[in-house]
Amino acid sequence: MTGASDGGIPWPTDLRPLATLEGPAVLAANAALQRVLASLSKQDAGACESSARSLDVVVGLEKGIYFVRVDRRLDRCGWPVGSQLEFDWFELYAVSPEGKVLGRRAFMP
Repeated sequence: MTGASDGGIPWPTDLRPLATLEGPAVLAANAALQRVLASLSKQDAGACESSARSLDVVVGLEKGIYFVRVDRRLDRCGWPVGSQLEFDWFELYAVSPEGKVLGRRAFMP
């Protein structure tokens, strides 16, 4: 199922994770993860909350586009389970099989 199209990208409303990550899926996940890490606070560089350690990556494939959702998991940094710095924070990226980020949607109500 897909949602409204932004810039020609048919964004999914329900991301179905792949069971196995083949090479292009790994490239897509890496591209999205690098974008998120670059956007995190430079002031807190080196802190667990601003590192890959605090992030989950979910990869799905629809119509030849990889959709990569990045979720923050502060419980991996010693915070209580379910803790968030922002309410319901995650980002969704559309990425080509070659690892090119095609678009981004941030979800922060």
